[in-house]
Amino acid sequence: MSTTTEALHNTQAAAAEWQPSVNPWMVAISVMLATFMVVLDSSIANVALPHIAGSLSASTDESTWVLTSYLVSSAIMLPASGWIARRIGRKRLLMISILAFTSASILCGMAIAMPMLIVARVLQGVGGGGMQPLAQSILLESFPSEMHGKAMAAYGVGTVVAPVIGPTLGGWITDSYSWRWIFYINLPVGLLALFMANLFIEDPPYLRRAAHVAIDYFGFGLMALWLGLMQLVLDKGQEADWFEADWIRWLTAVSVAAFLGFVTRELAHRDPIVELRVLLDRNFGVGTVITGLYGVVLYGVTAMMPLFLQTVLSYPALQSGLAVSPRGLGSLVSMLVVGSLVNYIDGRILLSTGLAIFGVSSLMLSHINLGISMESVVVPNFINGFGGGFVFVPLTTMAMGLLRKEEMGNAAGIYNLMRNIGGSVGIAGLTAFLARGAQIHQNYLGAHVTAGESVFRVMLQSLAARFAAGGADAVTANQKALGALYASMQQQAAVLTYADNFRLLGYLSLACIPLALLLIPASRKAKAGAAAMAE
Repeated sequence: MSTTTEALHNTQAAAAEWQPSVNPWMVAISVMLATFMVVLDSSIANVALPHIAGSLSASTDESTWVLTSYLVSSAIMLPASGWIARRIGRKRLLMISILAFTSASILCGMAIAMPMLIVARVLQGVGGGGMQPLAQSILLESFPSEMHGKAMAAYGVGTVVAPVIGPTLGGWITDSYSWRWIFYINLPVGLLALFMANLFIEDPPYLRRAAHVAIDYFGFGLMALWLGLMQLVLDKGQEADWFEADWIRWLTAVSVAAFLGFVTRELAHRDPIVELRVLLDRNFGVGTVITGLYGVVLYGVTAMMPLFLQTVLSYPALQSGLAVSPRGLGSLVSMLVVGSLVNYIDGRILLSTGLAIFGVSSLMLSHINLGISMESVVVPNFINGFGGGFVFVPLTTMAMGLLRKEEMGNAAGIYNLMRNIGGSVGIAGLTAFLARGAQIHQNYLGAHVTAGESVFRVMLQSLAARFAAGGADAVTANQKALGALYASMQQQAAVLTYADNFRLLGYLSLACIPLALLLIPASRKAKAGAAAMAE
């Protein structure tokens, strides 16, 4: 065996055997504080947008840039975090990210104009975008392989539960105090996370010996261009009627060209910003596809249900948040359960079970109507959240748990980026379906609202009589009755469209089950690797 090959084997063996000098659960708590803060902040601002717009004298369209600016900057940082960590160290990058995110949160709360708030949100996204993959890779490296399931369950508690309680907490803070406090609350959490990260997190040996090379600015620029433009198209496409707008077509074309250039550059460069060859690993490649599709259904259900409750059933923001909060409880319960089961039951079975539960609960939500009770919303949401835990833990464990430790930082960035892209695509697509589907259902229902329909005539006469009893003359009463019937038809069309969206998400979740069977169980892959090393 050559000296170079022997040195490589020694380096890999040292990386495989390395464990932190502190209790790994202290590491888990440290990174979970940061992750929970970031994921919570990505959803907590949604319900405060009208208040922010009013306070800063901005239009509703301008206020949406508070969300878009954060999403764009964080999307760019997700895949780049692994490369940056290899250059400056994972602990240092995590601490810089926490400090940047916390400082930007203070600037958000102090904003006196919309441009200042948007710039602060961009900085916040830069700090927050790197924390999720960093936390994931740190956890997988700090825990031995047999405890990866429990580590991912701990990570999942923050990433799955935080988006659920975000709208509820944001609504309560905004109603009770001020929208500025949804940013100020990050200060104590950020300072504690920074203190604990400095105290408990360590860099593994291979990161300490990483070579320092010149930054591939061209590759980074292509990545920023295609991700940023794609996010803008997804966020603003529905407002501009998608490809009917020239600027949407141009941005899409440039984004696609930048993406192709980025892939070509990364495959050819000696030290790429994102190592795409990790996707050749069967488990990681399949797992990345599944997590992208799961992002569509996860964020789709999370976005559609509060929107339905507030716009169709006229729930207040706080009550809407409370109605969907059982998702968080269901996720918490399942994370605790599946974190132990993943070591004893084939991960493909757990994953398939979770996708089936998620799909069935989404189909349950497709039976919504204008007369549903709170229970009809709470129960499917709890089941939905329970299924989510059975998806997240085994999927992450099988997709990433058996990669080489030096590959995990880069892989975590790609993995989290794909889930976020899936969420952006899902929300954009479902929003488009809402607008177009409502028109389709309205046209269908309108065909039955004619003078020749006896039911329509009876309802029109009944409503006109009520308005006339209230003092309206015959003509006015008839016009009000027609208006009321039209409003009712629009409401029914909206309900049918939301039901279609939930049905679509349910079918998509069930369609992911065959993909789960393509994954290789961890035990089989580990034995194959041991056999290869023995030879």
